[in-house]
Amino acid sequence: MRQPAPSVLRVAVSGAAGRMGRAVVRAVVREPDLRLVAAFGHTRALGEDAGEVAGVGPMGIPIRPAEEIEGLAADVLVDFTAGAATVANALRAVKRGVRPVVGGTGYDPAALGALERACGERALGGVVAPNFALGAALMMRFAQLAARHFPHVEIVEFHHDRKKDAPSGTALRTAQLIASARSALPEPKVQETETVPGARGGAYGGIRVHSVRLPGLMAHQEVIFGGPGQILRIRHDATGEEAYLPGVLLAIRRVVELDRLVVGLENLLPLEG
Repeated sequence: MRQPAPSVLRVAVSGAAGRMGRAVVRAVVREPDLRLVAAFGHTRALGEDAGEVAGVGPMGIPIRPAEEIEGLAADVLVDFTAGAATVANALRAVKRGVRPVVGGTGYDPAALGALERACGERALGGVVAPNFALGAALMMRFAQLAARHFPHVEIVEFHHDRKKDAPSGTALRTAQLIASARSALPEPKVQETETVPGARGGAYGGIRVHSVRLPGLMAHQEVIFGGPGQILRIRHDATGEEAYLPGVLLAIRRVVELDRLVVGLENLLPLEG
């Protein structure tokens, strides 16, 4: 029988010295039902007080190396590190019976499969989301619904020029959801020729995806559907880190109710259709 969730959840943050990690620390310490118990980060921040790094004052919680997650005592680990380290940290947490809430993109699908199996073997909840903004989750879900009626679609995502991966995890997740909703690929009207290679963007599941990288941008995406005599645009713009925090807090509270890994914040929202 599943044990009820504790009244106060013990939360650890990995990537605590990064932009999103600092924002998560600030969000967690404001919530009466959450308690920050540990922080992990890069070498340059080791030993620093997580509260001071996040701008909330000293908390007596030093930033430790990720290897020490293997000894972690907490209910939830929130991880906003990058690439392969993200899933590796989540696997360390699961081995300790700690539920992972994973952000970021660029991880290997095989590693994600390993995390899914690890959660399943322990009947332990986990959440992986390429985007924790509630508006982005709704955008992806709306696009999935629209794809049933508008098979012709392209995705354009815009990010700052410091983002390494292209396309974004949000764009890939959107393409996956659209592909799952379409019964068949629409037939092309012409045989296209690219006079500049890559001019038509990349393709995922038959869906064109375009990535824009410019200073001044943060995180934006537009899903454009075309039909006879009409255009449908679904767009989301994130203009600050605070856009992601309600989704992170939702995932922290919901992950303790799960017994498996869930991919996509939209799966935690009470959406129908």
